[in-house]
Amino acid sequence: MQKREIEEIADSVMRLAQPGIGRKKLMGAVRKEHPNASKKDVVRAAFYALIAHADSDVERAFRLHEFAMIERKSDEDDEEDDI
Repeated sequence: MQKREIEEIADSVMRLAQPGIGRKKLMGAVRKEHPNASKKDVVRAAFYALIAHADSDVERAFRLHEFAMIERKSDEDDEEDDI
């Protein structure tokens, strides 16, 4: 995935990561706007958004971090199941 595509997904993640939104709902909303994005693409974009905007909105940065870490862990668990 190109950097510009990750940036576009990151913008969506930032906009959609509102207080009270669950991680599954956030993932679904982002993938609805970016149907060709994989789960890994969305997680990468969340980390990108976190790094790019951490100083401007600490609460949102916390939500993005939590979302990205849980989703990344979920991917790792899925990979272990495949072994």
